[in-house]
Amino acid sequence: MRLQLTRRPLDILLQTAVCLALAQISTSRAETFSAIESKPISELWLNPGLISYHLKHDNKRNDKNYGIGAEYRYSTASSVVLGVFNNSFKETSRYVGWCWQPLGLGPLRVGAAVGAINGYSEHRNGAWFPALIPTASFEYNYIGANLMLVPPAVKGTGAISLQLRFKVL
Repeated sequence: MRLQLTRRPLDILLQTAVCLALAQISTSRAETFSAIESKPISELWLNPGLISYHLKHDNKRNDKNYGIGAEYRYSTASSVVLGVFNNSFKETSRYVGWCWQPLGLGPLRVGAAVGAINGYSEHRNGAWFPALIPTASFEYNYIGANLMLVPPAVKGTGAISLQLRFKVL
C-alpha cells in the first residue's frame, strides 16, 4: 500500500496528524514504550466526530464523519466511549466501547478500543457488530486527539481516522 499525498484540506489535516505522531515516536528514541500505571481519575471528554482517510479512496466514501461523542476516562489507562456519527456511506452510526491504552511514549498513549457499532445498511442490515480498533491518543491540558486505524470490516472501508477531543470535566 502506498499513501499518496493530496491537497484536499481534510487529507492534509489527517496526514499532518500522522506525521506529528510519527515524529513524536522518532524523536523519543531515547525513550521506549512503557506501561502506564493504572490510577483512578475522572475526566469527561467530548468530540465532534472524526475525519478519515479511507484506504480504498474513491468519491463514494465520506471522509467527514461528523457527529457527537463522549469519552469518560476513569483511569489513566482505561475509558468508556459512546457516540453517533455520519459514517463512510453517509448513514448514521452509533458506537459504544471500552478503550484500553496500557502503553505510553512521552505524551502518546497506545492501545485499542473494543466495542460495537451499527448503522451500515449493507453490513448486517445496519445491526450492531463487534469492532476492535487500534488507537493512539495525545492530550494537552483541555485538548486531545485520537488517531485510529479502522480495519476494513465493511466493504473495504478501512481508514485512518482522526478525532479531536475537548475535556469538559
